[in-house]
Amino acid sequence: MSYTQGVKDGLPIGLGYFAVSFSFGIAGSNFLSWPLVTLISMTNLTSAGQFAGLQIMTDAAGTFIEMALATFFINLRYSLMAISLSQKVSPDFGTVKRLLLATGITDEIFAVSMAQKSVTPIYFLGLMTLPYIGWSSGTAVGAICGEILPAMVTNALGVALYGMFVAIVVPQMKVHKPTIFAVAIAVALSCAFKFVPALSCVSVGFAIIICALVASLLAAAFFPMKLEDDEGGAK
Repeated sequence: MSYTQGVKDGLPIGLGYFAVSFSFGIAGSNFLSWPLVTLISMTNLTSAGQFAGLQIMTDAAGTFIEMALATFFINLRYSLMAISLSQKVSPDFGTVKRLLLATGITDEIFAVSMAQKSVTPIYFLGLMTLPYIGWSSGTAVGAICGEILPAMVTNALGVALYGMFVAIVVPQMKVHKPTIFAVAIAVALSCAFKFVPALSCVSVGFAIIICALVASLLAAAFFPMKLEDDEGGAK
């Protein structure tokens, strides 16, 4: 598997990331200068984590601890993806290479990688190249536009980021009942933190952390995953 093949497979992801990160750049330009917003995307590759961190900074001037905990739990799924992907990599995918290329693991890149029989370091590098460029450049373009476009336009474009999250969650909700349960719990808790006076004093950062943890734990408790035995039967 060559670098060129990885670049070709990553092209659709890169185009999609450019569109999504443009909205992130628009949102970030309301609080930070475009070089700083771009730097966030160049050192991260996670839309949900970046948006949560931005919300903590802008809405509540949250602490670094809140931001670290929120992004940790939101991005924890990438650790599970990395463990699963480690079973598919070629023998020459050593520890140092894994650490360097682990920053490129996203939902889409993981899905494409898992579809391969074996993943080589050079292929994975090619696969993550255009998504990284698309995510960083899209953020830069969005942030620059956010500084020069009228507020009415930037506010309208900023809504696209929320639309992205809806587009990610809704299809999964249609086919997976536990997801509906988890989303309902998270929405109910989020509304409680917003409108219940006794809970409104909780900062945005810790509210995000609590909503994510409680919704995940309750979904895991009420809808545990069934394990399969060696013969393929459910336990």
